[in-house]
Amino acid sequence: MALSMCMPIATDQQGRELVQHGTPLFPVACYYDNITEGAVEWHWHDELEILVVESGIARVAVNGQVYLAERGDGVFINAGAVHGIWREGEETCGLRIVVFHPRLVGGSVDSILWQKYLEPLLSDPCHTCIHFSNTEPWEQAASEALWKAWQACVSEAEGFEFEMREELSKFIFLLTKNRPVAEKRPSEKTLRDGDRIKSMLQYIQEHYDEELTLAKIAQSVNLSENECLRCFRSMIGSTPIQYVKQIRIQKAAELLASTDQKISDIGAACGFQEMSYFSKIFRALKGSTPSEYRRRMHGR
Repeated sequence: MALSMCMPIATDQQGRELVQHGTPLFPVACYYDNITEGAVEWHWHDELEILVVESGIARVAVNGQVYLAERGDGVFINAGAVHGIWREGEETCGLRIVVFHPRLVGGSVDSILWQKYLEPLLSDPCHTCIHFSNTEPWEQAASEALWKAWQACVSEAEGFEFEMREELSKFIFLLTKNRPVAEKRPSEKTLRDGDRIKSMLQYIQEHYDEELTLAKIAQSVNLSENECLRCFRSMIGSTPIQYVKQIRIQKAAELLASTDQKISDIGAACGFQEMSYFSKIFRALKGSTPSEYRRRMHGR
């Protein structure tokens, strides 16, 4: 379970991330991600995620909430929350990310640790994410615990599993004890939008290589086109068609990096019937042409 570089996010048909973080025996992994040239596109997973900005400024969006996290800032992302991360501005943006399953620190669901600390956090709709810095003593202690867990992961010294579990347990305890009091519970409409956006992400993931329209996406969850637009803008700050383009380019980038397929075939497989349009959208979202991107990914 060594430190890893983040790869493009692979998701299932519902937008759930497919990557296994760590192992079933020790479900935790640490990543370093440079999002200068790319982004962590919209996805969700059952694990808890904590990121700390090492350089630059990151724009972190979680279930319709957007945070600008500067160097030294961190963001806790709760299990099941739809989220994405992008660079803000032109400065290089590097992230340290720890992803772990709640059972690593909570044990089984019938343990006191799970019932007293994990379950209230996991089931709290008011805290799908928490932005923290180093301005308060508890934030400093939480950041220190996270850093120690990170260092243990990098070193993999004998017994590092105990140290990681201990430090991440400290982080969760500090978070549950000091998390801000929510002014009000999210409305039923907001909670319903969260379920709807996951269903629409699933539909797009299943049909991204086909002709997709706003009407088809809206019909997949029995919404009007206006309500579909509102839901997308509210939850992920994008229109459905913009998201379709992002998914298609993400899939194309994965194929360019991992296969030797013809670029025109990759474009067609990802829903682009015209090569010129494929190249135009790819350049707009990735900052290079498909052929330039492939050369860079293959080190040529």
